[in-house]
Amino acid sequence: MLKEFKEFAMKGNLVDIAVGFVMGAAFNKVVASFTGGIVSPLIGLLFDTNFNDLKHILKEGTMNDAGEKVGEIALLYGEFLTNVLDFIIVAFVMFLIVKGINNMKKKEEEAPAPAGPTQEELLMEIRDALKK
Repeated sequence: MLKEFKEFAMKGNLVDIAVGFVMGAAFNKVVASFTGGIVSPLIGLLFDTNFNDLKHILKEGTMNDAGEKVGEIALLYGEFLTNVLDFIIVAFVMFLIVKGINNMKKKEEEAPAPAGPTQEELLMEIRDALKK
């Protein structure tokens, strides 16, 4: 069983998937910091508010003795929109990567095979060789 698991774990496709997963997670952090640190403030500047703090309050909370608001129920649509923007950026970049890879594959497939002699040329060579 251990041998079968080792063979399964060491297959090229599984290793490729693992590397892609780790790179995707790291890329997602980069995109999240980009949208959270650059895009959201710019959008917030347009609407004169912090984009991530946008929310619709369903039930007002009360202040406790420590001065914290408790019991508030709100829809955090600013955070949701930020995550949707993250997804769109990641999906677009992945689209560009896949498109680039497909274009490289097409160029490899379209490369013509080296042209060899035609059938008639081969027959003429055989005829000439037989005459000698």
